[in-house]
Amino acid sequence: MPASLDLGYAKRKPTMDQLMKPSNQWWSNLLSTLNNPILSVQLTLEPNDSRRLAQLCGPFDQHLRQIESRLGVKIKNRGNRFQFDGIDDTINAASLLIESLYLETEKNIELSPEYIHLHLQEAGMTELTRSKSIIDGNGKATTAQIYDSDKPGIQTRRKLISPRGANQQRYVAAMRNNDINFGIGPAGTGKTWLAVACAVEALEQNRVDRILLVRPAVEAGEKLGFLPGDLAQKIDPYLRPLYDALYEMMGVDQVSKLIERNTIEVAPLAFMRGRTLSNSFIILDESQNTTREQMKMFLTRIGFNSTAVVTGDDTQIDLPRRQDSGLLHVEKVLKDVEGLTFTHFDSTDVVRHPLVKRIVDAYAKEQQAGSSKAP
Repeated sequence: MPASLDLGYAKRKPTMDQLMKPSNQWWSNLLSTLNNPILSVQLTLEPNDSRRLAQLCGPFDQHLRQIESRLGVKIKNRGNRFQFDGIDDTINAASLLIESLYLETEKNIELSPEYIHLHLQEAGMTELTRSKSIIDGNGKATTAQIYDSDKPGIQTRRKLISPRGANQQRYVAAMRNNDINFGIGPAGTGKTWLAVACAVEALEQNRVDRILLVRPAVEAGEKLGFLPGDLAQKIDPYLRPLYDALYEMMGVDQVSKLIERNTIEVAPLAFMRGRTLSNSFIILDESQNTTREQMKMFLTRIGFNSTAVVTGDDTQIDLPRRQDSGLLHVEKVLKDVEGLTFTHFDSTDVVRHPLVKRIVDAYAKEQQAGSSKAP
């Protein structure tokens, strides 16, 4: 792999006094460069198709600039020849990503900033910077090593859903192999979406007889008062995110028919006591708003041939003060129990607008600062 080391001598040659000063900015830059040498790698994309290359680079090279900003590399290109400058792992990741996206253009997939963002999430930043052996001696990259060939896709009748990133893949595998699963993390990481997808897949493949959607009836900081309608209509506003996912995967008409047949059941958490749920796929959403007693009650409802998925964000608890969250408590109690899995997500798993990741990071930083000041 060709490499170039720029120590900055051409710009300004330091004096001996400057070199002896530990606080000198030039000295800091020199040490940083020595620790992280700038390397280069070349990549030639074949076939040389101008239409596909234009789609890959985007208007005014918008897609290349987006990848540069995300991975911290410099990308230069002329036609189908690309050069990547940066530290070792990131240039490997960038070259693999470019080749993978070029393969996508062959399928007539329209690339967009949103698609690039999701592609980066699917690869995962930790997965992108996987190993130096990904680039061979000729500078040729292979996309097979960046993505797992046995990645657990979720097949429903309407669409194939692909988990994005290593965490989502582990989450889906856990739901398929374990009876009780916890997905814990910030908003926008796909916890609820993937749980609904796995539930629909299991129902359509006749592995379960019904889907149960459960959620505690706790408002997010404001009281809505009494709601009109029957039980399902009263709980509907709290389960809207689950409905949205079901509508996209099964269609509005099909979901309505299944609800009428009680194949899809909507139930408030408070009405679960005394039931035994067999041959079912049960999703408890917003579980951070359960109490200790409610969490224990829910987990002991599970019958034979059932799968339960508990999702929640432990940073958005809406319970009254002095009331402990069942989600925070359950991991301490059940961490050593076999047959249960806990999948933790963080801001790197967010698949919404890039600003969501920054917002999550900012709130997490503020929360850590507040906890460190507490006595």
